[in-house]
Amino acid sequence: MDRLFEFVVNHYILVSIFVALILAILALESRRGGAKISAQGAVTLINREEAVVLDIRDRKDFGEGRITGSINIPLSGLKDRLNELNKHKEKQIVVVDKMGQHSAMAVKQLKEAGFSDVVRLNGGIADWKANNLPVVKK
Repeated sequence: MDRLFEFVVNHYILVSIFVALILAILALESRRGGAKISAQGAVTLINREEAVVLDIRDRKDFGEGRITGSINIPLSGLKDRLNELNKHKEKQIVVVDKMGQHSAMAVKQLKEAGFSDVVRLNGGIADWKANNLPVVKK
């Protein structure tokens, strides 16, 4: 640990550039994926603004529990099935995945296809369940 401190002190310019690059990458990645919304915020959007929930998990995970009224289009087939969402273009879309890791890619694809009001559920369905919000199994 002493050697790390010594390195930082002796090479403060190099360390500063490294930290700045890491922060820039984190900022870029957070913007690229679109806005995040909490589970409680998603409930508000769904109830008040009639937002559409797009679940991008595979069919097996979707069957284990989903948000009521959600549409299941797996991420791997999203580009091919975008026409199914065209009737919801004017509505807010909340993208849900398993843990919040892959929804950024779906948000990017939707925005490229002309969907302007798209957000992603922070933490995915795991966060939804952790907040004791209802899921439908069928």
